[in-house]
Amino acid sequence: MISSRVLAIAAAAAVLCLSGVVSASAAPSVNTLDVPVKPKAVPAAPADNPPCVYTKAVPADRFKGLPGFDPVKAAKPYTARLVTDQGLITFQALTDKAPCTTNSFRFLAEHNYYDLTHCHRLVTQRIFVLQCGDPTGTGSGGPGYSFPDENLTGATYPAGTVAMANAGPSTNGSQFFFCTEDTKLSPNYTPFGRVTGGQDVLRTIAAGGEDDQNSTGDGFPNLPVDILHVQISPR
Repeated sequence: MISSRVLAIAAAAAVLCLSGVVSASAAPSVNTLDVPVKPKAVPAAPADNPPCVYTKAVPADRFKGLPGFDPVKAAKPYTARLVTDQGLITFQALTDKAPCTTNSFRFLAEHNYYDLTHCHRLVTQRIFVLQCGDPTGTGSGGPGYSFPDENLTGATYPAGTVAMANAGPSTNGSQFFFCTEDTKLSPNYTPFGRVTGGQDVLRTIAAGGEDDQNSTGDGFPNLPVDILHVQISPR
């Protein structure tokens, strides 16, 4: 016959095995182990967003592969910290509104894609943006894939918006822009972040002007903006 002491030890061991996933006070008794575990709910994408698919595309500068897309991971909020030679710029990723876009940005940042690149375009008339994310610095570079637009219904671009640059519908890649002031743009550019620190850095860069190489009020920033590193931090 099994002694009561042995049974007590076995029961205690079962509780300890479960303590890695639940607190000791909430650990279920041994006779509940056969109850099916309810699966985690998969976050629903916003109704107007298409399925997230990353499609191979050219150019493929600094190619890091295609991102995977796990809806649960993609929905987790994070903060991006861009360390630049002009100062620190921080933004909150809108993972609930643009999960495909924010997942791509996180993937590239975690693979050091943006490190030692520079923001190649500053527009100080009509629209007010600082454009970054092209490792070639020419405005025509990309990561080797594209993905669909998101979060466009009713999209606006106030100061501090972080949005995707593109070459037409659903041609998103690695290039993005910061709105240095309230900006009137057609809702064609996926907003995927909100600046939470460093808007003063962006205003200083804009106040420094640009060289008009594209057109009046549109060119390379006079204050060079080099991205030294992008750090992703969970919130």
